[in-house]
Amino acid sequence: MSAGSGLESVDFEIFGHVQGVCFRMYTEKEGLRLGLVGWVKNTAAGTVVGQAQGPAAMLEEMKFWLSKEGSPTSRITRARFTNQKPIDKLEFSGFKTRF
Repeated sequence: MSAGSGLESVDFEIFGHVQGVCFRMYTEKEGLRLGLVGWVKNTAAGTVVGQAQGPAAMLEEMKFWLSKEGSPTSRITRARFTNQKPIDKLEFSGFKTRF
């Protein structure tokens, strides 16, 4: 995919009961299901952060999933999305958990 293909990137931070509930694993699976690339990781503050990249429409679906659904036992209280911008090409391959 290259410029003109509607690729975007967005950073996210998810707040609530999102650690110890397989949130990262489900985020990876959802990202891959939507054809996105990126990464996700836990923070010392108890949140989950990451970045997702891909077609704009799929990115919007991922944002909805991150803010409203998440893993089955998570309780999301807030989702913050920043730095959403068009990109020329994908900067990652796959969707992975970082440590």
